[in-house]
Parts: sequence; structure tokens; C-alpha cells
Amino acid sequence: MRKAGILNRHLAGALAELGHGDGVLVCDAGMPIPDGPRVVDLAFRAGVPSFAEVLEGLLDELVVEGATAASEVRRANPAASALLDGHFPALALVPHEELKELSARARLVVRTGEARPYANVLLRCGVFF
Repeated sequence: MRKAGILNRHLAGALAELGHGDGVLVCDAGMPIPDGPRVVDLAFRAGVPSFAEVLEGLLDELVVEGATAASEVRRANPAASALLDGHFPALALVPHEELKELSARARLVVRTGEARPYANVLLRCGVFF
């Protein structure tokens, strides 16, 4: 068993398979899960684990070269908006319906237990060199 880092074996394995340009959707419990991408569902109960906890854990493991979120997050979820702005100064914003369409091309979906609206972000993997 790993001493540190991500302990969930399904998530650790999925992250190890990602390459440059691959998409990772980190989403709340209410986001529709598209058919196609690999899904790691971490939701235990409402709010557990939180979007912030999962996102920050993933950012410890991934190189991210870009991020996209729903523009509705600004109005409907100021806490998630501030979290995303803090991590991604060049955050791209699109309508929620477009984010759902983009998420269908993600390679991995990580579902959190977050129960607040629009706590979703599509990450684009970078490279570490």
C-alpha cells in the first residue's frame, strides 16, 4: 500500500495512463457522466469527498496545461469559482451545455461527492518536461 499520494487504486492507475492533451473531467455528483470515458467514482455521500479536496489531490499528481469550466459557476457557486480562479488564472469559461459536450471527449471522469452546482472542471493534461 502506498504511504502517500492517491490511495485509490483505480484512480492511481487511470492517472498513470494519461498522456499529453488528455482530458480529465472532475465533476460534482450531479454532472451527467458521458458514455465513453473511464470513470472513477469517489462519491461516498453528499459532500464527501468535496470538489476542492479531489481537485487539489489531482493537481498534486498531474501537470495541467489548461482548464475549462461552466460560465454559470461565477453566479451559482462563488466558492467553486474562487477555487478554480486560484488554480487556473487562464480558466476558460463555456456554457454548461458546451462543457457537457466537451466532457464526452475526456479520457477520464472523476466524480466527487460535491453537492453544490457547477463544481466541475475539465483539465487538459500537460507534460512534466
